[in-house]
Amino acid sequence: MGGLTVNTKLLRQILVGFVRDEVYKVGVRKGVLGLSGGIDSALVAYIAAEALGPENVHAYCMPYRTSNPESEAHARLVAESLGINFKVIEITPMIDAYFTLTPDADNMRRGNKMARERMTILYDHSAAVGGLVLGTSNKTELLLGYGTLHGDMASALNPIGDIYKSQVWALSEAMGVPREVIEKKPSADLWAGQTDEQELGFTYREADELLYRMVDQRMSREELVAAGFDAQFIDNVHKKVQGSHFKRRLPIIAKVSNRTIDRDFRYARDWGK
Repeated sequence: MGGLTVNTKLLRQILVGFVRDEVYKVGVRKGVLGLSGGIDSALVAYIAAEALGPENVHAYCMPYRTSNPESEAHARLVAESLGINFKVIEITPMIDAYFTLTPDADNMRRGNKMARERMTILYDHSAAVGGLVLGTSNKTELLLGYGTLHGDMASALNPIGDIYKSQVWALSEAMGVPREVIEKKPSADLWAGQTDEQELGFTYREADELLYRMVDQRMSREELVAAGFDAQFIDNVHKKVQGSHFKRRLPIIAKVSNRTIDRDFRYARDWGK
């Protein structure tokens, strides 16, 4: 799947197979995800419905009182187009109750709390229905660290974590995600008026062109400048990737024995079968 231009038919086959295999090998048949109304979660819902069957996909929309009503409307549109299970769970009471203790908390703290609250709800419902939580963070977000650790970045498996945002758009087109969802401005909808690209300071397509060359092709800073990328943009993106590495790995365990879990004892999940 080299390059940002992808064979969507093959990519679809790979990701649908991945979800089916990874869910089934655990011994369950259901997938659980947060359906935000954005394109990433919409695409994961489409992949999951094809992999597991619509009846085995449980999607939850979890708005806060400042969430854009369009988000819930688009989440419902996706759920209805697929025929998957769908439920709206309002998180305002939990969030507001917590922040009565620290009313001066800024948007970042509040946004992180919302993301983590949503993930605790998803994991609770995964236990209730007997399924696995499906991740909805794409490769661009993961590389830039644009997500909340143990919040939207948490999951049991993630079908889109190795495809860039540009590729998410392409595959969504191919799989028939509603046009309203594809064309909307990307937003985590954590506070009124928030958009991803405004917060990042650049567009996803600009980031993808650079990240692909920086990460996948391992081009040096000098090579990237020679390729036409602005030096300040390169440094800004590089700093984000470097500074968010801790979000992309499991907790580090202090090594004091011969076989440490995150280094020497790393058997696959189905070890022993």
